[in-house]
Amino acid sequence: MSTLLYALGRWATRARVLVLALWIALLALLGAGAALFGQGANAPITIPGTESQQAITELGRTFPEVSGTSATIIVVAADGQRADDPSYERIIDDAASELEGVDAVTAVQTPFSEQASGGLADDGSAALITVQLEGEVSSVSDATVEGIEQVTEQIRDRLPTGAEASYGGEAFSAAVPGISPTEAVGVVIAFIVLILTLGSLIAAGMPLLIAILGVGVSIAGMFLVTAFADLTSTTPMLALMLGLAVGIDYTLFIVSRHQEQLRAGAEVEESIARATATSGSAVVFAGLTVIIALVGLSVAGIPFLTALGVAAAAAVAVAVLISVTLTPAIMSMAGMRILPKKHRRALAAPPSEPGEPSAPERAEGATASPSTGSGNAAAHAPSRADRFFAGWVRAVTRRPVLTIVAVLVALGLAAVPALDLRLALPNATSLPADDPARVTYELTGEHFGEGHNGPLLLTGSIITSEDPLGLMEDLADEVRQVPGVADVPLATPNMGADTGIIQVVPEEGPHAESTTELVHTLREHHDEWLQQYGVSLAVTGFTAVGIDVSEMLMHALLPFGILVVGLSLILLAMVFRSVWVPVKATLGYLLSVGAAFGAVVAVFQWGWFAEPLHVSATGPVLSFMPIILMGVLFGLAMDYEVFLVSRIREEYVHGAGAHDAIHRGFVGSAKVVTAAALIMFAVFAAFVPEGDPSIKVIALGLAVGVFVDAFVVRMTLVPAVMALLGDRAWRMPRWLSRVLPAFDVEGEGLAREIEHRQWPSDMPHAVIAADRLALRGGLRLPELRVSPGETLLLDPRDPLSLPLAEVLTGRGSIVTGTVKVDGLLLPERASSLRARSAWADPESLRDALRDRPSVVVLDLRAAGERPMPLSLVESAHSALAAAQIDGVRGSAPAPTVIALGSRELAERLLPRGAVLVAPSRPAAGRPEHAPALPGLPDHPLAPAAGEQKGL
Repeated sequence: MSTLLYALGRWATRARVLVLALWIALLALLGAGAALFGQGANAPITIPGTESQQAITELGRTFPEVSGTSATIIVVAADGQRADDPSYERIIDDAASELEGVDAVTAVQTPFSEQASGGLADDGSAALITVQLEGEVSSVSDATVEGIEQVTEQIRDRLPTGAEASYGGEAFSAAVPGISPTEAVGVVIAFIVLILTLGSLIAAGMPLLIAILGVGVSIAGMFLVTAFADLTSTTPMLALMLGLAVGIDYTLFIVSRHQEQLRAGAEVEESIARATATSGSAVVFAGLTVIIALVGLSVAGIPFLTALGVAAAAAVAVAVLISVTLTPAIMSMAGMRILPKKHRRALAAPPSEPGEPSAPERAEGATASPSTGSGNAAAHAPSRADRFFAGWVRAVTRRPVLTIVAVLVALGLAAVPALDLRLALPNATSLPADDPARVTYELTGEHFGEGHNGPLLLTGSIITSEDPLGLMEDLADEVRQVPGVADVPLATPNMGADTGIIQVVPEEGPHAESTTELVHTLREHHDEWLQQYGVSLAVTGFTAVGIDVSEMLMHALLPFGILVVGLSLILLAMVFRSVWVPVKATLGYLLSVGAAFGAVVAVFQWGWFAEPLHVSATGPVLSFMPIILMGVLFGLAMDYEVFLVSRIREEYVHGAGAHDAIHRGFVGSAKVVTAAALIMFAVFAAFVPEGDPSIKVIALGLAVGVFVDAFVVRMTLVPAVMALLGDRAWRMPRWLSRVLPAFDVEGEGLAREIEHRQWPSDMPHAVIAADRLALRGGLRLPELRVSPGETLLLDPRDPLSLPLAEVLTGRGSIVTGTVKVDGLLLPERASSLRARSAWADPESLRDALRDRPSVVVLDLRAAGERPMPLSLVESAHSALAAAQIDGVRGSAPAPTVIALGSRELAERLLPRGAVLVAPSRPAAGRPEHAPALPGLPDHPLAPAAGEQKGL
C-alpha cells in the first residue's frame, strides 16, 4: 500500500494541474447532472416485509382513500363557545368544500359529515378536519401544501375573536433538513484549529478547501443518483457532516507529515511522496474502516438504512480519494510556502558552524522522533505543545492501574443513562415549538387526548362476508374492549365491500410505551378474531409503521455490534501484529459508544441541557441513531487508534523500549490527533443547536463520542493500558501472524525500498540480486548477482532451486535477506513482480513470451526426463532468440531467463551468446559490502565464484 501511494504521490505532484482540473471537472459534471436529472432526497422511511408496511401496500390497491398520508386542521372555539355551534359548523363545512378542490386530496371528513364518528371534542371545545391525501409523505406536492395552508388561513379569518385554527398531521410531521448559518461555525473553529496546528494560512486553508471540494462532489453525485434510486432526506445531511469532518482530518494528517519532513530537510517532491505513502496509508486504512462500518449497516436488512450507509460510505470514499490525490497536487503548488515563514527562513539560512544546530534542526524547533530523522534532539528545546503532551503521557502512565480504574468508572457512569434508551421515528414533537404542525399536535392532545395524534388502523379482507357493515361493527365492539383503546371512531368497509378498516385511538400518544403494547396486544388477538369472524386483521398506520421500524432496528443492534467488534479486532490485528492492542482498542470503542448513548439519552429523553441545545421536546430517540452512531464512531475511533498507536509502534520497531516508545510516539502524534479530534468535534457539534431533528441527535452522539474516544480513551486509557502491558502489547502467536495479511500503515516497506534504491552498489544494473537470503526449511544463499543478458541456471536436484525460482518470480516467501528483481525489492513488490513474470515449459514458452514478461522461468524438469523433439527445441530456441533481438533493437525489453533444469538442456535451448550463471558462493575476493555470514553454509551445487559459460 505505501509503495503504491508513494508512486501516486509522485505522479500527482508532477501532474498537479491535471489532477486539480479533473476534480473540478468532475464536480461540474456531477453538479450539472444533479440539476438536470436529480429527483431530490425525499424517500419515505419504510421497511418492506413488516406487517404494517404490507398492510399499507395492500390498502393502496383495495382502499386507496385511506392508504395515503393525511393532514389535519384543528379548529378551537373561543372561550365560552362550542365548535359545533352553527356558526362554526358553517365555517368548517365551507372549508371542507374548498379542501376537496385542492390537488391530491381524496377525501375530507369533518364532525358534521355523513357517517361521521368522532372529530368533535367531548366538551365541544374543538373540532378536527381530516384531509386524506394521495401517496406518501414524501410525495405531497408544494401545491397541495399551499392549498391546505390557504384554507387554514381562510378559516382563521372567518373565526370569531379568540378562536384559532392550525394545520398539521402526518403530511407535515417531518421537516426537510437544510443548512443553517450555525453549521458554518464548525468550519470556522476547524480553521482556527488548523492555523494553530499547522502555523500557516496556506497550510490551514488546504484541508478546508480540499474537504469542501470533496463534499461538493459527494453531494452532487448523491443527488444525481436520486434519478435512479430513492434516498431519505437525512442521507445528504449525514454525508455532508461525515464528508466534511473526515475530509478535513485526512488532509490534515498528510499535510502535517509533509511539514514535519520539510523541517527535517527533505526536498519538496520527495517529502510529498513520502507523506502520501506514510500518512496516506493510515488515511486509506482509517477510511476503509469507516466505509466497512457504514456499508455494514446493510446487516439490518432495511433498504432505507442500507441506502443511507452506502451513500455516506461513498462520501467517505471520496474524502479518502481526494486526500491522497489532490492533496499532493496542491502541496506541490504551494512548495515551501506550506511552512510558516520562520521555518522557511531557518531552512534558508547558511550552513551552521561546527557544534551549532543545523538548519533543519533550527526549523524543527521541537524534539523530534528518531524516526523522523530531524537531527540532534538535544540541539534545540522542545516546543510548548511537546512539553504539554510529554507531561500528559507521564501523568497517565505513572500509575497505569489508577488511570485505568478512573477511566472505567467515569465512562461507566456516563453510560448509565443509555440503559433507558428508547427508539421511535420522529413526529411533530421534534419540530420547533412555533411550527404549525407542532402547534396542531399539542392542541389535538389537549382537546382530544394524546391518542388522537397516533391512531392505528386495523385492516383485512372481508370479501366472504354477507353483512360487511354488521361485521365491521362487531369487530369494532371487540376492539373497544381491548385495554389501552380510548376510542374506535371509524369501522367501515370500502366501496367494493371486500376490505374493511377500523380506526383505533390509543389512550396515550404514539411514543408512549402503552401504545407499543397496544399494537402487540391487537396482534395477539389476530388468531382469535380470525377463528371467530373469518377476518385476518393486520395492524398498520403511521404509528404502527414507526413502532415496527424502531423494533427492527433495535433487534439489528446486536448483530451489527458483533460485526463491528469483530472487524475492529481483525483489522487492528492486521495493522499492529498484536493481540492485546486490538482487544484494548475494541473495548475502548465500546466505552466510547456507551458514553455517546448516555449523552443522547440524558439530553433528548431526560432533558438535560435541552434549552441551551435547542431541544424542543423530550422523548424517544431517533430509531436509526444507534446503529448509525455505532458504525460511524467505529471508523473514527479506529482513525485515532491507528494514528496514535502506529507512531508508538514505529518507535518500538526502531529499537525503543516499550515505555520509551509510548512516550515518544505519544508526543510525536498527540498534537495532530488532538487537532483532528477538535475539528471533528466542532463540525459535529455545529449541527446540534439549529440542526434538523434527525441530524441533531446523530450529531450530538458523534460529537460526544469523538471527544470521549480521542481524549479519554485513546489519549488516556490506551497509554495506561500499554504501559501496564509493556512488551507483551506487541506479541502475536506465530500461527495467527501467518494467517493474517499485513497492512503496512507505518510505511516500513517504503522506507526499506528507499533505503535500497541504489542497491547493490557493486552491480547497480543487476537484473537479479540477493544478499544473505534465507528461505523456509533452513535454505540459505549468501549472494547472487545476474547481469542483463545473463541466464540464471538452477539445478533441479538442488533443494534450493525451486524455492529460489518461486521467490525470484514473486511467488515464494522470504524469511530474511535482501532480494531485488528487475528493480523491484522483495517481498514489498512481490505482487508487481508476479504481474511481470511468467513460468513456462518449452511447449508454452512462445505463448508466455507474447505477454512481454520481464522475468521468465524456463521449467525444464519434465523435458529432462524424456527426449525432446527437435521441432520443440527449435521453437523454444527461436522464441528466446526473437525476444533477445527485440531487446537489442529496443522494440521490447528482453526478458531475464531463469532456467530450471540441466546445463546441457539449457545450452540447447538458449540463443547463441547467452551467458549461464549459477548461484555463487563466498570466495576470497568477496566484496566488502556483502561479507559472508558466520555459520552460513556454502551452496553445495554452486560453481566457483565468477564461473560462467558462453555458448
